[in-house]
Amino acid sequence: MKKSFSIYLFFVCLVALHSCKKFEDEPKDLDTYDIIFDPADLNAVRAQEFLNNIYTFLPTGFARVGGDFLDAATDDAVSIVPTANITYYTNGIVSVVNNPDQYFSNAYFGIRQANIFLANSAKIPVPAGNPIRTKRFNAEARFIRAFLYFQLLQRYGGVPLISDNVFTLNDNLQLKRNTFEECVNYIASECDAIKPDLYPDNDSNANNFGRIVQGAAVALKCRLYLYAASPLFNGGGVEADAELKKLTGYLTTDITRWQKVVDAVVEFKALGNYYSLQTGASASGYRNIFINKKNSEVIFAKQSVNNFDIENNNAPVGYVGFAAIAGGGRTNPTQNFVDAFTTINGKPISQDLKSTINPNGYDPASPYANRDPRFYVTVFFSNANTPSAASYNWLNRAVETFEGGRDKPNNNLITQTRTGYYLRKFMGNFVTGTTYSQQSHNFIYFRYAEILLNNAEALNELGGRTEDAVKEIIEIRKRAGINAGTDARYGIPSGISQAAMRDIIRNERRIELSFEEHRFFDVRRWKNANTELNKTLTGMKIIREANGSYTHEIVPVVSITFQDKLYHNAFPYDETVKNSALRQNFGW
Repeated sequence: MKKSFSIYLFFVCLVALHSCKKFEDEPKDLDTYDIIFDPADLNAVRAQEFLNNIYTFLPTGFARVGGDFLDAATDDAVSIVPTANITYYTNGIVSVVNNPDQYFSNAYFGIRQANIFLANSAKIPVPAGNPIRTKRFNAEARFIRAFLYFQLLQRYGGVPLISDNVFTLNDNLQLKRNTFEECVNYIASECDAIKPDLYPDNDSNANNFGRIVQGAAVALKCRLYLYAASPLFNGGGVEADAELKKLTGYLTTDITRWQKVVDAVVEFKALGNYYSLQTGASASGYRNIFINKKNSEVIFAKQSVNNFDIENNNAPVGYVGFAAIAGGGRTNPTQNFVDAFTTINGKPISQDLKSTINPNGYDPASPYANRDPRFYVTVFFSNANTPSAASYNWLNRAVETFEGGRDKPNNNLITQTRTGYYLRKFMGNFVTGTTYSQQSHNFIYFRYAEILLNNAEALNELGGRTEDAVKEIIEIRKRAGINAGTDARYGIPSGISQAAMRDIIRNERRIELSFEEHRFFDVRRWKNANTELNKTLTGMKIIREANGSYTHEIVPVVSITFQDKLYHNAFPYDETVKNSALRQNFGW
């Protein structure tokens, strides 16, 4: 979509003016909407710019929380900065006035912008050759609004639904929370209503690339129902007060809620065969999902210009990349996370030890050999003593996170990995390069692998359909490069129980969707965060001996804590002061 600089500058100034206002402030420049939604603007240029700006209220994903991935607030990673704001979640500091993921006001401002667009869209001229243009614009705005409500729901539970209202200071702004069920029903109904008016998933117009498609609406509904059926929300709330409990979930458990997830997957697949798992040798297909804008797996992603921000911010600290900038090493995966990767045989490392008859098993003396191929494109590890070591290099040399190595020099003047690992996922394939080139770093909101994982989880939880769930996980593992095995079950035992399959599915989500803002919410919706996030996080200490051999020792890094009140975020203090009808969540 082409844009003139003068229009862009006008629009940026307008947005800046509005962004200075608080949610309930009365705009002083409502007349500017007559300029934006001008019936004489036959191409609706300014209206489209306004709509494009609403996209910016969607979460950015990468390093979103004070420079850190949200996954650094889980057991999968720590920030290289021990006192980073992200640690508030894991050390008990987070509070009603001190929450690094302050999403409430941003979401409602985005909802307000969507409502402003919807309130004025009737003024947009309807071109003779494109009679559905305004309907499509409205559907996009409503999708973003629904997605923002979902972002609120997964953090807070039920929130005030404001419909199409564009409030003024004369309106009653003491708004009560809608129940969890009401919010779920509203978001789902919006997805159903807008689906026919969104772009078809096979739209080939290059100008429409990156816009919201029909599959995104179904994918959002699928994820919504996944959360609604999960233990925390499906009758398992931590609140003793029934009135508060129905604000954050259903009062009673109903296993059949999982069927809605399965139905949504059927609906998604009925859209057509437009999506498939991105494939390639070993894990190259998996790696390329995140660095190729256009691929068969992405349903909806945040569009951004090519850059090397992730490389600069997260590459190991001993490397010098673009413009002589040293790697920031910001995100350090934990040993807990590394141990979650199975062997190449698809089995837990503790159950698949290397032996004469099992040469592809796990070897504690060479812990990075024979692992799930996704490991090698997700984590930077000390790779010098690993078979095929050169294929795991970075900028044409081995990664050195052994003690005294170039990426862990133990120099007080250099901040270095706390775990012995750095994050590699999302980065370009700079194995043999000498510096970075700009890469596609679109943060993916929905992709086909999640649809399969949602389906597997729901099928297994329904009972009696565990083998159907196995088929979905096999597809994921096949793409990853896991060995099929003589039984072609990719490490999944025959006759597996529902409980054992649940563990496999949850671990598969942890690996496949790592650092995509799922783990933080998954352990909450599964209601096992009090176990998964109450533990000591560990790293790997590697010593290079004089004879060139290496020894490995798992060492503690930091202890993290979790309290039941953290299952739901606290509403910000200033919001509860302004809106006394906004009931605070349990424990806050």
